[in-house]
Amino acid sequence: MTDIAAVKAALAGQRIETPSWGYGNSGTRFKVFAQAGVPRTPWEKLDDAAKVHEFTGAAPTVALHIPWDRVDDYAALASYAKERGLELGTINSNTFQDDDYKLGSVCHPDATVRRKALDHLLECVDIMDATGSKDLKLWFADGTNYPGQDDVRERQDRLAEGLAKVYERLGDDQRLLLEYKFFEPAFYTTDVPDWGTAYAHCLKLGDRAQVVVDTGHHAPGTNIEFIVATLLREGKLGAFDFNSRFYADDDLMAGAADPFQLFRIMYEVIRGGGFTPDVAFMLDQCHNIEAKIPAIIRSVMNVQEATAKALLVDRVALTAAQRSGDVLAANAVLMDAYNTDVRPLLGEVREELGLDANPVAAYHRSGWAAKIAEERVGGQQAGWGA
Repeated sequence: MTDIAAVKAALAGQRIETPSWGYGNSGTRFKVFAQAGVPRTPWEKLDDAAKVHEFTGAAPTVALHIPWDRVDDYAALASYAKERGLELGTINSNTFQDDDYKLGSVCHPDATVRRKALDHLLECVDIMDATGSKDLKLWFADGTNYPGQDDVRERQDRLAEGLAKVYERLGDDQRLLLEYKFFEPAFYTTDVPDWGTAYAHCLKLGDRAQVVVDTGHHAPGTNIEFIVATLLREGKLGAFDFNSRFYADDDLMAGAADPFQLFRIMYEVIRGGGFTPDVAFMLDQCHNIEAKIPAIIRSVMNVQEATAKALLVDRVALTAAQRSGDVLAANAVLMDAYNTDVRPLLGEVREELGLDANPVAAYHRSGWAAKIAEERVGGQQAGWGA
């Protein structure tokens, strides 16, 4: 039997980090559609993030992306976040939106460009010191488009050298989180294409280097939960970037395309001892056509629902069925948990925390959308161009 009180306690303590860039204008490489009320500054992004946390009770940290969120005083930004019940979380680097990085950043054949990229990564660690952030997340667009374009092995050597210098700069309580992506924007080779490559580099670096699993960064048919289980077994799973995809790196709302996959992933997280602060649950999404704040709230709720179902799995019954070789019974245990409507349970958890049972409805009643659309007029809306 599942201990419902324990499940509710676990859900009440769950924390999901939201991305600053998710509040700005985003889109595809074809078009970015602007929306009324979109933040113009990192400060306004935090205002919106505070609303997500206000109505979900589960999103107290906000990831920053540099240079998108560059400010003159990061300590002041951290104080501003604290005043709104938030903390600044993961610092994300950007080595993919500069003309110098056309042939790569830390893997570039030119040492001058590699130095420029490294200086940016070290700057991000300086920012972590100012904000109190513990995690530096690195994703590299580095790769090649054609056979023979560059020496594949030398690029790995360059990558290892750059990562080692960043790792050496970290404080004792800071981590390097290395993300992988199997293709795009490079189409022949990607320098960190899969979990094995990321794991190999992190293993060589040390205990404070861990792997990020972005749920949209895999080939079709990849068993992501197996990767999660393996990385947890090896003590090398550092964080998730939750999003959904139908085709490639679609960056849709978490759980939108395959909620059953999200449930399976969360089961392996819980089964493997990863439901702790040591594994960061982050969203990494582009809200192209949907309203930003409700979409982020919905993603938080989708992760919560997948987690609730995973916590409801009858582990005793599942183990018994597995050990007896009863294939159908074992699968039925998982399906019983997945098919449970956990929305009433999560509603109870929220109400016990003094929140509305329905965060999306509560947000719409708040009038925040109309307020920011009226007040945020003029200036430069946050976002990235396409």
